[in-house]
Amino acid sequence: MKRRVKSITNLQNKRRMLVFLLCFFLATIALVVRLGFIQIIHGEEYKKQAMENWSRDITISAKRGTIYDARGKKLAVSVNSSTVTCIPADVKKGIQSGEKENESEEDEAGGFITSILKKMNKSMFGSGKSTAAESIPINTKSPEETAKVLSEILEMDYEDVLKKITADYSSVILKRWITDEQAQKIREAELSGITVIEDNKRVYPYGNFAPYVLGFTNTDQDGQYGVEATFNEYLTGIPGRTVVNTDASGRELPFGYNEYYEPKDGLGVVVTIDEVIQHYAESAAQKVLKDYNAKRATIIAMDPNNGDILAMSSKPDYDPNNPKEPLDETIKQEWDILSDEDLMKAWYDMWRNPAVNDIYEPGSTFKLLTTAIALEENAATLQSTYFCDGFVRQIPGENIKCWRYYRPHGQQTLSEAIQNSCNDALAEIGLDIGKDAFFKYLKAFGLEEKSGIKLNGEALGLLKKPSYMKDVDVVTQSFGQGVAVSPIQLVTAVAAIANGGNLMEPRIVKQIIDEDGNVVENFDPVVRRKVISEETSKTMLSIMKDAAEAGTKQAYRAGYRIGGKSGTAQKVIDGKYVDGKFISSFIGTAPIDNPKAVVLVMVDEPDSSIGYYGSIVAGPVAADLLENIMKYYDVEPIYTEEELGKVEAQTVEVPSLLGLTIAEATDKLIHAGLESNITIEVEADRIVKSQFPKAGEKVAKHSMITLILN
Repeated sequence: MKRRVKSITNLQNKRRMLVFLLCFFLATIALVVRLGFIQIIHGEEYKKQAMENWSRDITISAKRGTIYDARGKKLAVSVNSSTVTCIPADVKKGIQSGEKENESEEDEAGGFITSILKKMNKSMFGSGKSTAAESIPINTKSPEETAKVLSEILEMDYEDVLKKITADYSSVILKRWITDEQAQKIREAELSGITVIEDNKRVYPYGNFAPYVLGFTNTDQDGQYGVEATFNEYLTGIPGRTVVNTDASGRELPFGYNEYYEPKDGLGVVVTIDEVIQHYAESAAQKVLKDYNAKRATIIAMDPNNGDILAMSSKPDYDPNNPKEPLDETIKQEWDILSDEDLMKAWYDMWRNPAVNDIYEPGSTFKLLTTAIALEENAATLQSTYFCDGFVRQIPGENIKCWRYYRPHGQQTLSEAIQNSCNDALAEIGLDIGKDAFFKYLKAFGLEEKSGIKLNGEALGLLKKPSYMKDVDVVTQSFGQGVAVSPIQLVTAVAAIANGGNLMEPRIVKQIIDEDGNVVENFDPVVRRKVISEETSKTMLSIMKDAAEAGTKQAYRAGYRIGGKSGTAQKVIDGKYVDGKFISSFIGTAPIDNPKAVVLVMVDEPDSSIGYYGSIVAGPVAADLLENIMKYYDVEPIYTEEELGKVEAQTVEVPSLLGLTIAEATDKLIHAGLESNITIEVEADRIVKSQFPKAGEKVAKHSMITLILN
């Protein structure tokens, strides 16, 4: 019996042992499978998480490329600055404070070894002794204390700082582009999780100078408008990185992993804008805006031979250094009460480039295209004559009048009709051309397509197709009504008339260069198509010269052979003509025997009580600008004997202004009967480094002298 009981007991023990071994085997298999699952299948993921816990990957901004003018002057640069970044998790860990917190908190923050060393130190040397272990910096500031220190140094709201440094993000930017003094104070404060990094800030040295060409960047240094946006891929560099091992408080470990990847700076962009000519255009636009209390003034200057945009200005404008702040204090106050949605719309309205983004009825400036088409189609010659009785009688039932219906022009040649800006004559010319040929040539002049300028948001012109056109549409279109174009489209079309008939693609950037000035890429001039013959071009230039000298007398400048045409168009708002609101314009070129520049001046809503005719408002502005450009290009004036006598009596010698302050130079120019290009507020003690024209040259009274500062 005992043997039997013993046998049963042994059997049970063996079974238990087998079950235990089986369980142990299964547990081992499960553990191996689990370890394999962790190490093989999810190994990389856990490795990445571990790396994130004990390493910091800090992005190093690349410097954005410089934007240069056509002669190498810097219009947009990136400068070194400091930015404060924060790792919220490290700020929260910083709540530990040496002896006050328990060991479990020290262990959680990675301070276990430090704790042991402290205990060893106390037992060996007593609490009054100092060792390497105690010299390890331990952040004793809570997030609230850290926020208080930062808000005082950075001059920020305490609650905003606290919210940022305790946010549930891996990293946040507290403030960009702080002063060197602020950066030093933050470094000295030794705040856990807070880092001052080298950053780059975009700076536009000339302030609100050509903002619609240059555009601006956002806080991440990405181009938003203008060349900054359209050539962003060239200007943007490749960011660098630095990867370091850190302890739980964000401090770099002395023997940890440390890798540095150098950033690659962006490429430079050379625009076609000439800083001197742009200054002329900016000054002219600001002056006509003020003189006629206008809503807006827009000016474009183009080289007709290669399509280069020499200047593009529109006033009022903005400062790309601070693109969300209007320059006008009254507008700034009005914006303070706007809703977020209305404020956003106001920003976009301020940033849009009227020279490229807007279309308008060109009025009588369009008569140049009508005349060129008629000459090319043999629908008119210089010997053609037209009779004006004040009314367009070719369209029965339509009440269309010449602008001078109260004193008709009578019998006139083609050239005289353009000088007189006679609607009656142009109506007859338009009907002689016919709607099909008219549309074909207007399309060839590029008015139904984008000009191709490398600026964002370009608008398309509006033309009626022949199938939708009636005779009345042909008549009104012939003198610039019922058709809409953008300023850049009109300039490009008239440039084709001036250069022998080639429609050019407007060029705003001509080169991409590296930091050493080596050319990386060229953007050559592009001829899109031949529109008219050279013979028609020469005839048109002669007609334009007569129109400027005999018609728009305000655009005449002795010796500089200016040709052009003025326009006065009633403004269209919501599809209707508005009484008392006009767009006054003038488009011209010089010198007429070898055109080097085409200029369009467009003044939106000049005060009609002061003047609104294009010949009065825009003509003199365009003529002055063309004259200044010709002088800048050293184009020799050619005078008649009568002109020579008048000019010599009205010339003055340019004084030397080098080394003088702005205040001194301005006073000297005023006493000499001259003007300066300085129209924006600058410090009175800024020094004149260069001038144009140079000292000793003879110029006409009231000429503009360009002052270049340090």
